[in-house]
Amino acid sequence: MLLVRLLVYGYAVGMRSSRQIEKATYTDLAFRYLAADQHPDHDTIAAFRQTHLAALGQLFLQTLRLCQKVGLIQLGTIALDGTKIAANASRQRTRSYERLREKEQELVALVEKLLAEAQATDQQEDVRYGAGRRGDELPAELATAERQLARVRAAKQELEREARQRAEQAAREKAEQKGKARDDGQRARPAPDPETKGNLTDPDSRLMRDGATKAYVQGYNAQVAVDGAAGVIVACAVTQQWNDRQQLTPLVEAVEENLGARPVQVLADAGYWNEEQVAAQAERGIDVLAPPDAPRRQADEPLAANAPRGPRAKAMRERLRDKEERKKYRKRAGMVEPVFGITKEQKRFRRFSLRGIEKVQAEWSLACAAFNLWKMFRRGCVPQMV
Repeated sequence: MLLVRLLVYGYAVGMRSSRQIEKATYTDLAFRYLAADQHPDHDTIAAFRQTHLAALGQLFLQTLRLCQKVGLIQLGTIALDGTKIAANASRQRTRSYERLREKEQELVALVEKLLAEAQATDQQEDVRYGAGRRGDELPAELATAERQLARVRAAKQELEREARQRAEQAAREKAEQKGKARDDGQRARPAPDPETKGNLTDPDSRLMRDGATKAYVQGYNAQVAVDGAAGVIVACAVTQQWNDRQQLTPLVEAVEENLGARPVQVLADAGYWNEEQVAAQAERGIDVLAPPDAPRRQADEPLAANAPRGPRAKAMRERLRDKEERKKYRKRAGMVEPVFGITKEQKRFRRFSLRGIEKVQAEWSLACAAFNLWKMFRRGCVPQMV
């Protein structure tokens, strides 16, 4: 529990570095109290986080139950939003799929060459020194080449997996339109676009455009659903998709799974507009209030060529012409945007510490759990110990 306390409090106050936490157990009264005047070294803290990351991510659900217990969650109206958070990877390590294939071939040839040289060296040394040497030590340059090859192959395989998913999704949509099932056996295996980008340091991360800064970030799209009563995060997720088009239904379903109840109304910005998902939520009795168009479009302006034109989009545009409906929608910004403002600015969570989609998802859950505990503290809510 000591290390759990240190990590949760560290995320709550914007201190995630294991070295900084170790130092704080000497210099910061709060950390020193939570550590019971002990001083675990940074290697122990880092190893504990890595080993128990999945369990730490589950703390998010426990914080929700605490928030429910003290009455901070009403689940009337919730607001959705997403933000780009940098991966623990550099943009300079991003390569196109075509370049990854070329690099893979270069490294395979290099590894084969180094292996042949190592074998020749072993044979010469056996003749010179006898056969007592183990002969399985890897030369430093061979070990480096093999590590590079593994990274290139991981990035290349991730792009291929993503291409297969896109092809399967397109096939499903096409089959649904035609009213017949997809035939996997007759479908050729798709290949990624040669210019599709993959990262060698964190192959799961993606090059994404940050809507706030308009800059490109090698990272992930972090999602939250926030309860309108007290600003508590009631669902969180991380996706590799750069936009939010497919995130409305997963977030609403996550809220229901986490709390055992459905929200009455969902507020989302235009990035979440998805005709099918909005219709699906309406069928479940959930009112979605989200503009189909970017906020810069005026009501009397003609629609853009690529603007949504389905019946739900048309009805939503008509609905948002009403003054009261617009007033309801404007509450969204005050509900959800402060979460990212506090998380990124005050808590300094602008970059993930870990790599890989599963670890990043767990780290984001831990950060959201710490945010909810911080929110409870700010509200003066202290659950009684039982």
